[in-house]
Amino acid sequence: MHLFSAMFLLLMLSTIPCEALYPSPEEGWQIYSSAQDADGKCICTVVAPAQNMCNRDPRSRQLRQLMEKVQNITQSMEVLDLRTYRDLQYVRDTENLMKTVDGKLKTASENPRSLNPKSFQELKDKVTQLLPLLPVLEQYKADARMILRLREEVRNLSLVLMAIQEEMGAYDYEELRQRVLLLETRLHSCMQKLGCGKLTGVSNPITVRASGSRFGSWMTDTMIPSSDNRVWSMDGYFKGRRVLEYRTMNDFMKGQNFVQHLLPHPWAGTGHVVYNGSLYYNKYQSNILIKYHFRSRSILVQRSLSGAGYNNTFPYSWGGSSDIDLMADENGLWAVYTTIPNAGNIVISRLEPQSLEVLQTWDTGFPKRSAGESFMICGTLYVTNSHLAGAKIYFAYYTNTSTYEYTDIPFHNQYSHISMMDYNPRERVLYTWNNGHQVLYNVTLFQVIKTAED
Repeated sequence: MHLFSAMFLLLMLSTIPCEALYPSPEEGWQIYSSAQDADGKCICTVVAPAQNMCNRDPRSRQLRQLMEKVQNITQSMEVLDLRTYRDLQYVRDTENLMKTVDGKLKTASENPRSLNPKSFQELKDKVTQLLPLLPVLEQYKADARMILRLREEVRNLSLVLMAIQEEMGAYDYEELRQRVLLLETRLHSCMQKLGCGKLTGVSNPITVRASGSRFGSWMTDTMIPSSDNRVWSMDGYFKGRRVLEYRTMNDFMKGQNFVQHLLPHPWAGTGHVVYNGSLYYNKYQSNILIKYHFRSRSILVQRSLSGAGYNNTFPYSWGGSSDIDLMADENGLWAVYTTIPNAGNIVISRLEPQSLEVLQTWDTGFPKRSAGESFMICGTLYVTNSHLAGAKIYFAYYTNTSTYEYTDIPFHNQYSHISMMDYNPRERVLYTWNNGHQVLYNVTLFQVIKTAED
């Protein structure tokens, strides 16, 4: 159906006076002007209000919804493609190492005198350790090819959707919807293969917006389906109660289309997290944790985190009442804090999301006041050594083995004062609030690929 504005000549008998005719709303036509020609016939100029008619056309609304879905898939594809590219480069380097070691081993096998028995055995053991990486390499390559195919299909579908904007009746909506659903299913299947892993790198910062004060937090839900793109922003680190909820990331970037939630109790710090439709935060001047449900605009549960310091007793190095840091990862909901019996060292507790009961606790032995910020990925706590420029990810504690190690993972602290740093397992990115700037980092995880046989 083509929508257009045109001139219509309504020829009427000269004996009938010229008058403005206002058709029914269903017809969508309006009289713009009217006059009589030299022969006394009525000439009326009418317009078709294309924009209003499109707004009433249910197929047009469905098309817009489809295009938004494709855009969301495309954004997820870009994140997945970037992460897979980095991981593939990492394993390609490992592949080259394997080939080098294998070549040396063959040379030594052909000329045993070139290598003493001890060195020969060490080389042989090294190759044996590297061999299990071969199927991982092949799986990464297969995933990379699949992502290329998915990107091409998304691009083709986007072109189709744009083309039918002018010809709404040329394609069947249900067929298009099924194609989008199929792409979503394949994308989710691809992302699920990329399981948990060890952090090996952090990308350059991606500045999304500059807004608010020096301190604050912003986030998306860590658990809900990818079709929900809401963004929440909480400016300041103490006594705040206003939470802004934006419909999409694009709305957040533009500062438009948001609603306001006024919390019943003010917050402390910036260690808040949105998990499965609820905001979890630390109540001001207390060690009480609160679960606030956005849809019902009510508190579902509140519970004291026994022994946890508060009110700047055990903050991060930047202060800001950051005693209790709530976060979520692939394994659930966590609280990072410390107590007097733990001598100010970081304590990790896994929480039951419904009741906020502590399920298990670990003492990391790392002094919290020496930490700039921290975040959880796949059950591992990663700690930065500063909130200022030159910071790096310095310490990692593995809850699955109750062990730790010192790390050296650099990242660019572009605005020199980070007051919030949290990982989102749904998007696999780090959200940071950096001196009044809202910044994202992509992460690189060394992962073991899940196959159908696992």
